[in-house]
Formats: sequence, C-alpha cells, structure tokens
Amino acid sequence: MSGRLTGKVALITGATGGIGQATAELFAREGAGLIVADLDHDTTDKLAARLKAEGAEVLAVRLDVRAPENWDEAIDLASRRFGRLDILVNLAGVVDWPGIEDTTKDDWDRVVAVNQTGTWLGMKTAMPLLRASGNASVINTSSVLGLIGSGAAAAYQATKGAVRLLTKTAAVEYATRGVRVNSVHPGVVATPMIQDLLDEQGDQQSDILRTPMRRAGGPDEIAPAMLFLASDESSFVTGTELVVDGGLTAH
Repeated sequence: MSGRLTGKVALITGATGGIGQATAELFAREGAGLIVADLDHDTTDKLAARLKAEGAEVLAVRLDVRAPENWDEAIDLASRRFGRLDILVNLAGVVDWPGIEDTTKDDWDRVVAVNQTGTWLGMKTAMPLLRASGNASVINTSSVLGLIGSGAAAAYQATKGAVRLLTKTAAVEYATRGVRVNSVHPGVVATPMIQDLLDEQGDQQSDILRTPMRRAGGPDEIAPAMLFLASDESSFVTGTELVVDGGLTAH
C-alpha cells in the first residue's frame, strides 16, 4: 500500500457501479477510510465486506442521492464513525438515451434528480464536514457529453453540462475555504450503464468509432484520475475538467 490517501476519509456514491467499484478499490489500496454508498443494501454490503477482508476500514451506507434525509444520515454516519470527511466522490448517475422530442417529462425529472440534484445535495450536505478537514477534495462526475453535443440523450447531456458548471462555481466559492472541487469527464467506458449498447454494437458503436484510440475505456482507467484529484498531488488544482476519453473530444 503506497498510502497516497493515508489518513483521509472518502465517501463514494454509486460505489457498486463499474467506475465506483474501481475507485473504491483503488482508494482502499491507497490507505483511505471509506464510506461506500449506493441504492442496494446487498451489493453495497458485499463491496464493503470484500474491501474489509483486504484490510480497509469501510462503512457501507444505503444512499438515494435524490433524498436529502439520506444524505443527512450518510454524513452523520461518516462523522460518528470516522470523525472527518476529506473526499467526496459524486459518481451516482443514470442515463436516458432519447433526444429532445422523445424524452418524457418523467424521464427528464428522474435523470435531473439523480445526476444534477444529487450532486448538488451531496456537496451541500457534506460541505461543513469537508470544510472542517481544511484540505478536502470534491470530485464530481460529468462526462464528455457535458462538453460536446451528441444529438441524443437530451436529459443526460443537460445534467452533465450542469454538473460541469456547478463544479466550477463551487470551486470558486470554496477556493479559500479548504475545499477543492473538480470534475471528471469519462468518454466511452465499459460499465454496466452502457454494457447493453456495447454488447449490441461493439467496436461499431458510434462514439467508439469517433474515439481516436478506437476502443472503450475500462473503469480501472478512470479510477486513477479520481485518485489524482483526491490526493494532495492536486493541491493547486480546482475548478478544472479532467477528461479521460481516449481522445474523443480532441477533434
């Protein structure tokens, strides 16, 4: 264990997803105390048990990021168990593929509630404990679709663009208050969220064809970006967009 996060405590939402698990595993190896949070009790408990068996200090929490009371409970548990919070990784997210006319109001509201409101609620609720750390990092997960248009996924793109600018305004607000705030923008990554699409279209998936590396990334290729922003190595980095996309946005 090289210990780049030794002494730090991190809360990761969406922790049982592809990028979430890879991030939790890497943070644990680097010495962080962890609160792994997701909707499903069983999968979250299994992840925590596995990481504990590998020597990590881990607390599993059921968290619906849309619910302020769930956030209150999660942050209270973090405070009582660890006495601090140094890192918040907002990873929980959902996708909806239709464009403007085919997106329903219910689906729009659902995607906004999870991706956009959930990210804001996380920062709002965790910020007092993060500020008390004096050297904290918030990592919000946007997407390359928060940077460029695709002609589809209207609700998803809208929320990821919102997360990008929410991150920047928070970075300015807390720049002298001991909290750095940055966003990570993955490209096409082989996770459960898009696995059906990758299985159906494979290397002919349109965004893979547009990616100069001509392949999807893996969750273990996104987690190191999270680690850099969580660690003190990024002490002068705030309000930035860390794009991990195989070159997709380079042209």
